[in-house]
Amino acid sequence: MSSTILVVEDEPAIQELIAVNLSFAGHKVLRAADAEQAQTLIRAELPDLVLLDWMLPGASGVALARKLRGEDRTKNVPVIMLTAKGSEQDKVEGLEAGADDYITKPFSPKELMARIKAVLRRRAPQLTDDLINVAGLALDPVTHRLNGNGVPLNIGPTEFRLLHFFMTHPERVFSRSQLLDQVWGDHVFVEERTVDVHIRRLRKALEPSRHDAHVETVRGSGYRFTAHPVAGAQAD
Repeated sequence: MSSTILVVEDEPAIQELIAVNLSFAGHKVLRAADAEQAQTLIRAELPDLVLLDWMLPGASGVALARKLRGEDRTKNVPVIMLTAKGSEQDKVEGLEAGADDYITKPFSPKELMARIKAVLRRRAPQLTDDLINVAGLALDPVTHRLNGNGVPLNIGPTEFRLLHFFMTHPERVFSRSQLLDQVWGDHVFVEERTVDVHIRRLRKALEPSRHDAHVETVRGSGYRFTAHPVAGAQAD
């Protein structure tokens, strides 16, 4: 699925090469030439992943990685370090700063795309195109099709995104505010009760295959998607 990727790279030719390949793959690309510009962009729009050059004018990429990991809003954003430094100690320093992966220059666009896909699958599976099947409920992000026990189910676009997020994070409880950030986006300002409306619509869409019980209400906490629903757990 399309994701927003921030490229923090001060060499124009490398930045352009990366941006072109990301755009060709269907991603939205944000560009920054230094840490200060990167933070300005992040304040305006939280990216799904950051490609971060180690050597930047001003604050280094390592310093920015540590800053991102130290703030609640950005601590879970995947970071891939790009650098000409290839020693084991350099790699360890980058990873200890909070990077999820480390790519040594020069690298091929094919390798970069493979690394991005691997990191997103690990850290943000809801942003991948992988087919998901849980307890007979099959969701295909590419075709936007949903089947329950082989029966096609009609579902709205927001409910589809909500279910996709749930199915890629099964058994975990999410508050309304967390769901708003993850499904609607952290800069979309809507009331938390909006989540309740879409949960009801989601359950309605899942009723024909009896998968509605898999979307549970956890009183005082929020909602979760489970492969093993507990009787009475769904009621609001």
